[in-house]
Order: sequence, then structure tokens, then C-alpha cells
Amino acid sequence: MERVDISILGRDYSLACPPEEKQALSAAAQHVSQLAGRIQGTGKVSGNERIAVMAAIQIAVELLSVRAPDGPLGGLAVGDFKRRIDDMNAMLDEALATVAPNRPTKPR
Repeated sequence: MERVDISILGRDYSLACPPEEKQALSAAAQHVSQLAGRIQGTGKVSGNERIAVMAAIQIAVELLSVRAPDGPLGGLAVGDFKRRIDDMNAMLDEALATVAPNRPTKPR
């Protein structure tokens, strides 16, 4: 595990993550810090806890608004897209189990 030190709204945090996730975690922390700073800068929300909640809500909206590319699944949100893929994998596992019943299924 690697350590990532970040600062959000003047408070320091130390987070641990696998080495391959360090860059993504640093980028995510920077995004949160910038968003929290913008919210604080408006002067409309006071208190770090309220600012953190507002930032979390805005980030959730960003995440939920991400859409799959144009095509047959273009109207699906990322969560829906993942559920569809999981459903398709389950259907494939069932079909393979009927064709080759002794074949081990891949754990997920």
C-alpha cells in the first residue's frame, strides 16, 4: 500500500491505496478539494461538514450523469450499463452450463 497525503479545506488527510491506484486517488482528491473550495468561495454554505455534503452531492450528480456512448445502450447511465453487462454474463454462464455442465464457471 502507498500513502497519499491530501489537504481539503485546510485539513490534512493521509490515505492508503495500492500503488496502481495512487494517481487516480490523487486526482479524485484534487477534484474534491477544488469543488469544496468553489462551494466555500460562494459564501452561501458555511461549515466544512455542510460543504463536504454539498460537494458529495455534486460529485454524485456528475457520476450519475455520465452516459454510455451513442449506440444501442446510449441512454443508459454507467450503473445501468454495468448491470446490463452483469446480466449478460449471468446469461452466458447459464448457457455454457447447459452446454458443458462440468465446465467450472469463472468467479466474479
